[in-house]
Amino acid sequence: MLRAAFGLAAPAFLATGCSPLVLLNWASPEPAYDRLEFAYGTHARQRLDVYRPKDLKGPAPVVVFFYGGGWEGGERANYRFAALALVERGFVVALPDYRVHPEIGFPVFLEDSARAVAWVHREIAAHGGDPARLFLMGHSAGAYNAVMLSIDASYLAAAGVPATAISGAVGLAGPYDFLPLTSKTLQAIFAAPDMAKTQPITFARPDAPPMLLATGDEDGTVYPRNTRNLGRRLRELGAPVETIEYSGLGHAGIVIALSPLFRGTAPVLEDVTRFLDEKIMKGKS
Repeated sequence: MLRAAFGLAAPAFLATGCSPLVLLNWASPEPAYDRLEFAYGTHARQRLDVYRPKDLKGPAPVVVFFYGGGWEGGERANYRFAALALVERGFVVALPDYRVHPEIGFPVFLEDSARAVAWVHREIAAHGGDPARLFLMGHSAGAYNAVMLSIDASYLAAAGVPATAISGAVGLAGPYDFLPLTSKTLQAIFAAPDMAKTQPITFARPDAPPMLLATGDEDGTVYPRNTRNLGRRLRELGAPVETIEYSGLGHAGIVIALSPLFRGTAPVLEDVTRFLDEKIMKGKS
């Protein structure tokens, strides 16, 4: 049953609406935490929540987590379970909303995401976070946002954030090499003059921040070849990258596995935490 729920059937699980994610938020045990809400712009969707451990003793490493939703929807409140998984491991987490289609298209959701990262880089020290240990992470479309900002430094630069500010990036089931576009919706979202510039793989570079790219081998929504292709390209260039492919895991299952209720399906949180801790320790050496 678990394999069916979180393998090929996972996209249908999320397609039922926000209620499954709300259920994860409601049913999951929670660490002691504070949640603070801030605006990083003037639009209603240019807001973010900061989650931090209640017993924070000093500046903690920071993760900006971008949720998915096909660049068409999503709400940060539905991903509290993902933020708290990282809070439980000692991180301060920023969880932004960003504008989506049909109101906007490429590259506005990246520009919003960059503005959110700029706010975190500038303000997070006042809320217990260490801007010198700043990581980007996301699932699905959110993984695209996180990886694209990390690999194409122009978006963060335009928002006033140096490329060196990003200590690493984690992408869960992200689309990084998805041309040609066969979906009319995606064609509308990515109506760019140069389609190659919409693809993270185009911007692969030897000095990219360290990356962990993970996928499930039963992902029928964002095919595992996205992770394989970008991982291979970064390795060819000599960039630091780790790829993981979870057996029997589907598109939604990889993020749902962050919830205490379903961590037994795959060691996603353990792998993410190990990667982040390794980069933190390397930064200290």
